[in-house]
Amino acid sequence: AGGPKPLPSSGPKSLREMPHPLATTSSEEMGPALTPSPDLLLPRSIADKDLSLPNGTPVDTSSPASSSSLLNRLQLDDDFDGETRDLFVTVDDPKKHVCTMETYITYRVTTKTTRAEFDLPEYSVRRRYQDFDWLRNKLEESQPTHLIPPLPEKFVVKGVVDRFSEEFVETRRKALDKFLKRITDHPVLSFNEHFNVFLTAKDLNAYKKQGMALLSKMGESVKYVTGGYKLRSRPLEFAAIGEYLDTFSLKLGTIDRIAQRIIKEQLEYLVELREYGPVYSTWGGLEVELSEPLEGVSACIGNCCTALEELSEEMTEDFLPVLREYILYSESMKNVLKKRDQVQAEYEAKLEAVALKKEDRPKVPTDVEKCQDRVECFNADLKADMERWQNNKRQDFRQLLMGMADKNIQYYEKCLTAWESIIPLLQDKPETK
Repeated sequence: AGGPKPLPSSGPKSLREMPHPLATTSSEEMGPALTPSPDLLLPRSIADKDLSLPNGTPVDTSSPASSSSLLNRLQLDDDFDGETRDLFVTVDDPKKHVCTMETYITYRVTTKTTRAEFDLPEYSVRRRYQDFDWLRNKLEESQPTHLIPPLPEKFVVKGVVDRFSEEFVETRRKALDKFLKRITDHPVLSFNEHFNVFLTAKDLNAYKKQGMALLSKMGESVKYVTGGYKLRSRPLEFAAIGEYLDTFSLKLGTIDRIAQRIIKEQLEYLVELREYGPVYSTWGGLEVELSEPLEGVSACIGNCCTALEELSEEMTEDFLPVLREYILYSESMKNVLKKRDQVQAEYEAKLEAVALKKEDRPKVPTDVEKCQDRVECFNADLKADMERWQNNKRQDFRQLLMGMADKNIQYYEKCLTAWESIIPLLQDKPETK
């Protein structure tokens, strides 16, 4: 219990004090390096070093005798938070609501906490997608210096994806659950009053109306973005972050497109396999002497079909959503970076205005000092959130890629086992005398 804990690098810092993301610094001081390398997701050449997992564990390159999960071998030692958790949120139990005017899905949001600002230790409320969208907008308005986690995309292409299908609803539920967990793990966002309302209020619509009235009174004061100023040049460390995000989103977009094409081709291949297998079974009905091996081939192809279907589902439900989340994440970070630039541009403009007065003893006006404080606050919060995001990204992609390797190994092992099982049926049998 207690107030929000400050971010690791929060506090006033000048631009000169902030280390460049590309500078050579020990891992203990900086955590993961922020490098705008175009090969963000590619491992270093295996010719340069012995194969090993990211935590140093040697990799056995021989084919495993059985499908032992690579994820179980990988020790994820990225518990970078190190804090005692006092807030747990889950999203589950999706339900379809059919009304006269619309049809929509709600999800149960369950909260368990020991924090003093909550009246009860446990809450359970139902929320629909637009409620999550309201929460994210409120966080952006009230915490403009922080990176707000992205929501899954609201719209789907009509006729391509049924937004009420079990698969789509479950994929969205996982994304919404991750969205809230990202906020819960954040040392500042998790203490936001709008987040508290979202988790506890039985009737969220009443708070939505209050929020609209309050926003109309405050006008644009909650937003730091103003179009009247133009930044001369972005500081080196933030320019590097911007380049990194551009390259990162470009690479992920390419991987996403190729992965979708692979899944499409897998599904087309699956259709052919399903037609291919029964042909052997039909043939076996006409060839009595060959019926046993032909039925074996048909069954083998059927098993390969099942294995390929499972692999395609894993890529669709587990691999693609993570790619898309981080593409949206990079766009969110770019938006925060733009807000930071606008605040700095405003500060530079105010400094110029003071300098033009040419007073004998120029005194920095209060509004200029406040603007400087905002710049330093933006810089500190953005750098802390970027470091936190890099830690999350490293852990998520390690799990993602190890999981993908594991699923592919399982797929090929199942196919290998299926084909090996029919070899005895195809071998010549000694003729009976």
